[in-house]
Amino acid sequence: MIAPHNRMMFWAAGGLLPLMTLAAAFPTAAPVALAAMGGLLLWVAIDYWRSRPCTRQIAVDGPALVRLAKGRTGTIPLRLSWSGAGNRKIRMALELTGGVHTESAILEVAVSEGQPVVDVAWPVTGRRMGAYPLGRLHLEMDSPHRFWSLRQSLSVAAELRIYPNLQTEYRLLKGSAFRRLSGIHSQRQVGKGREFEQLREYLPGDGYEDIHWKATAKCGHPVTKVFQVERTQEVYVVLDASRLSSRVMPAAAGGRQPADKADGLPSLAERYVTVALGLGVAAEQQGDLFGLVAFSDRVTRFLRAGHGKTHFNSCLESLYTLQPEAVAPDFNDLFAFIATHLRRRALIVFLTSLDDPVLAESFATHVEMIRRQHVVLVNMIRPPGARPLFSDPAVGGMSDIHQALAGHQVWRRLRETQRKLQRQGVRLAAMETERLSLQVISQYLAIKQRQVL
Repeated sequence: MIAPHNRMMFWAAGGLLPLMTLAAAFPTAAPVALAAMGGLLLWVAIDYWRSRPCTRQIAVDGPALVRLAKGRTGTIPLRLSWSGAGNRKIRMALELTGGVHTESAILEVAVSEGQPVVDVAWPVTGRRMGAYPLGRLHLEMDSPHRFWSLRQSLSVAAELRIYPNLQTEYRLLKGSAFRRLSGIHSQRQVGKGREFEQLREYLPGDGYEDIHWKATAKCGHPVTKVFQVERTQEVYVVLDASRLSSRVMPAAAGGRQPADKADGLPSLAERYVTVALGLGVAAEQQGDLFGLVAFSDRVTRFLRAGHGKTHFNSCLESLYTLQPEAVAPDFNDLFAFIATHLRRRALIVFLTSLDDPVLAESFATHVEMIRRQHVVLVNMIRPPGARPLFSDPAVGGMSDIHQALAGHQVWRRLRETQRKLQRQGVRLAAMETERLSLQVISQYLAIKQRQVL
């Protein structure tokens, strides 16, 4: 596409119009004025003719895949090739979707015969997790005599993937929990273990419940079973991707925003993803197997427990595109799926929201399918204002009293749900957002230490 340049407008206003006025006012000067006008138009036409091949002499190449972490600035490497003659300045504008932001809307690069290839690093920031195909690259350059603007759009066959930002989780794990995971502090195991190791002769002090009666009958003397502490256990994180998970995550305490904030506050689903991957890192350090289940009105993702860098990358690839759906969760289908596919006893950590009484009742009813076989933990982010009445000293006006009453009702319902699940052997914890990862990992470490699995 070729469009008139501002310089053409200047010459049209400062050259053609005065010459036309001169030819009309002074007939004797008309031949000279018409000749000057013809020369100017010929100059413009020649510039147009020489500019036509320029748009076909530009080529753009880029990588097929670009990976970035949410909230962190990265670059999209592009290579601009120029096969024409002379020196040119090319202005570029890249189409980006709503999940990607750039501070540099337009970049200008210079190409020449001596430097026909120029590498451009386009700075971008990921606002939301997901996969975003790059749009078209719009190019603009001036004609040799700057009467025309040459514009061209080239397709960039590349995909930009925004992954969860785990900087917050790693920063929180640098405390005592991280040192325990790294082996700096050993953890004392409580109990004798549950995994059978071997048989040996009975020794004074052995419990009668550990006697192997069949081996005792064959050998003619008491034989005792010896157990060892389980070193490899299965840990599953179940992520809620239903309608309540699309809510904006409340701000951190003290007015601070979460460290992984990129464009406004992230949703609960995004926070669940970072917490799940943080727990996966902890399970890997402890030698356990880590798996994932994501659900809405059905089970949408399932990764059987595994370990190693390849398995963690598979979890990362599975979760970075997780988006909440505007549907109610189906706990009946979820627990039936877990009961069918998870035969081995495992620790199952739910990341969901049970501040809705209807959903809380449904969860408590259908958790009976798995609570006897597995260890079930339920964690949720505490709703804003959910606290006992008269516990907030900042209440001053009538509107604050109404908000405090509403928060007290939410807190009371959560307490009722917590007591009901506790009677079923399921622990529910409502946590603050800025320490959610650390508290979930602390729960996991406590269960490992007490050998609840």
